[in-house]
Amino acid sequence: MARFLTGVRFVVGAVALALIVACAAPVPASAQQRNPDGSVNPTASSVQEQQLLSELNRISGRCTIPDQKACTIEQPAGRDWRHFHEVTLRWIGGIAILGMLALLVLFYLMRGMVRIESGRSGRVLVRFSAFERLVHWMTAACFIILALTGLNITFGKSLLLPLLGPEGFTVWSQWGKYAHNYLSFPFTLGVVLIFLMWIAWNIPGKVDIEWLKEGGGLVGHKHPPAKRFNAGQKLIYWIVVLGGGAVAASGYLLMFPFYGTNIADMQVAQVIHGVVAVLFVAAMLGHIYIGSVGMEGAFEAMWDGTVDANWAKEHHSLWAESEAAKGHITAPPPEGKMQPAE
Repeated sequence: MARFLTGVRFVVGAVALALIVACAAPVPASAQQRNPDGSVNPTASSVQEQQLLSELNRISGRCTIPDQKACTIEQPAGRDWRHFHEVTLRWIGGIAILGMLALLVLFYLMRGMVRIESGRSGRVLVRFSAFERLVHWMTAACFIILALTGLNITFGKSLLLPLLGPEGFTVWSQWGKYAHNYLSFPFTLGVVLIFLMWIAWNIPGKVDIEWLKEGGGLVGHKHPPAKRFNAGQKLIYWIVVLGGGAVAASGYLLMFPFYGTNIADMQVAQVIHGVVAVLFVAAMLGHIYIGSVGMEGAFEAMWDGTVDANWAKEHHSLWAESEAAKGHITAPPPEGKMQPAE
């Protein structure tokens, strides 16, 4: 029995030694990856340089939550986005908004308010119905709050944080976020209704080209003919429809993230939302100026729904002639009363 056990140990040891030698033996040259010239490439299985570069400056770890994207704390694309948000977007917004304000102040100092040159006639035309005014003011009110709370995301840390302090700025930003999210829905509804209400009067035509050539009555004192909406108002209309649609669509992608999108898509949505929004704000400043201090008689069109007959003849002569032919020129409503809906 002892001799038998000795033989078994010898066989097991021999097999173990053979396995060790086989594992340690070099891989035949024919099985190794080779360079284009036929020589063996000893680093074929090592990490490539591009892989190392792609991981450079990336901070990631391990996490137990289902969304494994959260394991990456910082990456190069994220730093590019942060630079856009904290530097580039501020420059775009500052130049657009402050530049528009400067142009409006300069224009007012040089041109002043555009007056009704023939004076008020004492007769009025119904320009907007009660429903049109309701949609306009709902959209405008939502836009103002959305603009202020949105600009807070870009400029608030620099402008408001030193004034309000950390606690005050946190409370303001938190409530601003809620307002921005929830008021986006009536704003979007308003943009859709504006598109449907006024699309028939906002298709560009030949009369708009002549209006633009003559400066629209803002440059000089000649008032070119225009229909219900002139070329400038049509431009504002399409800015509201297209710009409002773009900020709404990109905003909802940000509000409901990763529904068919990835991180790169979310960053693109943020860029579109931020750039279009600040340009939208700048354009609306011009619209607000013309509709208030920039032009006599313009504000009441959206306040009580009527405009003076002479204002209509000067700024929308083709529309005024059409309305006069229909017998729509009437006496103004009593003082303090709004024009009823048509």
